[in-house]
Amino acid sequence: MTAENSPSPLVLVTGAGKGIGKAIALDAAKAGYDIAIHYGRDRQGAQDTLKSVQDLGRKGHLLSFDLADREACRLALEADIAEHGTYYGVVLNAGIARDNAFPALEDEDWDQVIRTNLDGFYNVLKPLVMPLVRTRKPGRIITISSLSGLTGNRGQVNYSASKAGIIGATKALALELAKRQITVNCVAPGVIETQMIDHIPQEEIKKMIPLRRFGRPEEVAATVTFLLSKSAGYITRQVISVNGGMV
Repeated sequence: MTAENSPSPLVLVTGAGKGIGKAIALDAAKAGYDIAIHYGRDRQGAQDTLKSVQDLGRKGHLLSFDLADREACRLALEADIAEHGTYYGVVLNAGIARDNAFPALEDEDWDQVIRTNLDGFYNVLKPLVMPLVRTRKPGRIITISSLSGLTGNRGQVNYSASKAGIIGATKALALELAKRQITVNCVAPGVIETQMIDHIPQEEIKKMIPLRRFGRPEEVAATVTFLLSKSAGYITRQVISVNGGMV
């Protein structure tokens, strides 16, 4: 992917300690990228991801911050760039859910989801965009939304709002950065086999999916890795669904 002995492109993956984020980090490492592995609280999971990245022959390092804390994001990311250089790619995967019927939502349920998922878009990308622009090289930004952000979902008014907001922000930022050859795209997974689906009626949900199964984290990761590649250089401002045909 790169010339012999030249540095490998560095990709930041947020929430890379488990689930979809871990799968993205490993698939990108297999494709030849070095990985900046972000985590919030799951340090052990992030360390496991780091070991797997290194086992694949790629470089990796850990960094931790709360996506909802703007100043913490800025300080951590500026320090990481100073030490490791500007990222070629950024994958905004980390997010949370606090599901409940709308009348039963607590203020904190709304605030935490919006501040983490939607404010996190701003908090992470604001310190990173200008360093990426100043490299005068192509770059990649990939956000992770959700089927819930495309269609809405019962019991997820807060989550749907945050994920729909990410889609709008992605499309707008893509317009701003296109002339810099920095592509900005969104991947919107459906129901994927992670810890987040443990509480749902799985057999009933499968009946709603045309492919009659849940997606695998590796299938989402493969889409993200393609969008990181040179081959995806003419794709920007798009939302790619990975949902088994639900939409």
